[in-house]
Amino acid sequence: MRKTLKTFIAILISQVGFSQDYQSEFLKYCQTNDTINQLKILTEWKKANPKDAELYTSFFNYYFAKSRREIVQLTSTPPNGEGLELKDSLNQTAGYIGSQIHFDQNEVNKGLEKINQGIELYPNRLDMRFGKIYVLGQLEDWNSFTSEIIRSIQYSSKNNNNWTWINNEKQENGKEFFLSSLQDYQLQLYNTGNDDLLVNMRNIANEILKYYPNHIESLSNLSITYLLTGEYDKGLEPLLKAEKLNPRDYIILSNIAQAYKLKGDTKKAIEYYKKTIEFGDDQAKEYAKQQITELKN
Repeated sequence: MRKTLKTFIAILISQVGFSQDYQSEFLKYCQTNDTINQLKILTEWKKANPKDAELYTSFFNYYFAKSRREIVQLTSTPPNGEGLELKDSLNQTAGYIGSQIHFDQNEVNKGLEKINQGIELYPNRLDMRFGKIYVLGQLEDWNSFTSEIIRSIQYSSKNNNNWTWINNEKQENGKEFFLSSLQDYQLQLYNTGNDDLLVNMRNIANEILKYYPNHIESLSNLSITYLLTGEYDKGLEPLLKAEKLNPRDYIILSNIAQAYKLKGDTKKAIEYYKKTIEFGDDQAKEYAKQQITELKN
């Protein structure tokens, strides 16, 4: 029995060592954009240890990087990001040269297939879930982006936020890290400026509140989705709940004041701007004072 156990441990250590070697080799070729050797390493790695978690994330990164295409274009309007303005002989703007990023959907799908397999085998690997969400955001596939976030929220209630990260290392402060990351995704949706995506934000906020009913950031996000569509009473409801959870949260107090202002209730708006002055930082206090002056005039 002892001999068998020693042999098993030796094999296990050997496999871990090989896995780390493959991973470091793959990363080395990623740095030089050597896709030929990347695929060679991945193929060897798959034969040696086909269930290695890092193999799935590496395949995912390989296919996503391979899918990315940067196309230089001549346009009549300024491009998003950096660009070169072209002048004619009269020093007038003749156009712009900039680049746009496109993705080969076939390669993307191969990567998504790999990461889905990884998530199925290692459902606690939060880096896999977040990696997939990141790619869906890059593709601007906002419905899939939202659905993947919601699936992660639902699973967080099953594993109690006992998440792992790269190389299966335990993610410290799992719940706080998870929820703060979701807030970044909400901001990503908001920053698109697309009002159609307010529903996506609302669905995410409602799903979070289903499992974390006292999550103030989600109460605030839910409120925003209603205030921006003119549904002021619906927007006030989650804000007033958030105020009960933390009566000194000056951001919530300021948002309540703004909601009442939009609703046309000047008296209540001033009341909450005064609360903002009581608990807010210098910037919040200054803004609240300006708002009170405007409302009184």
